[in-house]
Amino acid sequence: MMTKYKKHYIGLIFLICIFIWSLIKPKSYLIWILEAAPLIIGIPVLILTYKKFKFSNLTYMLILIASCVMLVGGHYSYTEVPLFSWIQKIFNLSRNHYDRVGHFIQGATAALIIREILWKLRIVRGKLWVIIISICMCLAVSAFYEIIEFAITYVVGGEADAFLGMQGDIWDAQWDMICALSGAIVFNFIFSALSYSENKK
Repeated sequence: MMTKYKKHYIGLIFLICIFIWSLIKPKSYLIWILEAAPLIIGIPVLILTYKKFKFSNLTYMLILIASCVMLVGGHYSYTEVPLFSWIQKIFNLSRNHYDRVGHFIQGATAALIIREILWKLRIVRGKLWVIIISICMCLAVSAFYEIIEFAITYVVGGEADAFLGMQGDIWDAQWDMICALSGAIVFNFIFSALSYSENKK
């Protein structure tokens, strides 16, 4: 029988495998480092604090999915992920939308991480305020990330254009933030619904 937290360790092993695959002959090691940097910083923090602070299974699942999204994007670059390039060709789309999916998942993940920290550490009391503040903070994180993307691309120059990934869309940063905001809102309500169902049992 699987112990309560064994699934978390299985998820970590799976992530390590994806990490190793992603690191083997990526399109550009510079792009890989830029895309994987949040993961390289964040996962060790989660491991070091695991015994003192555990997130819900839903949040860990989203962290795993978001991490895999980053690593796949780092390997191919977000603008050239094969599956989404195929979708772009089949449906005659104007761009590869992998980055939109990535920002949606990242927004959802950030919102649930912030929400659980605010609630479990009793920083904010009142479930409605926790939802509102986590969504607002997620949008702030998304905007800050867009500024970081701009700053890195400005400093490094053309070599990091794939990191910015605008694909000719002048509203790319705004769409990225909308996707992150949408993910934060949708998964906040999913988390609330699941929590309500658990409490009724």
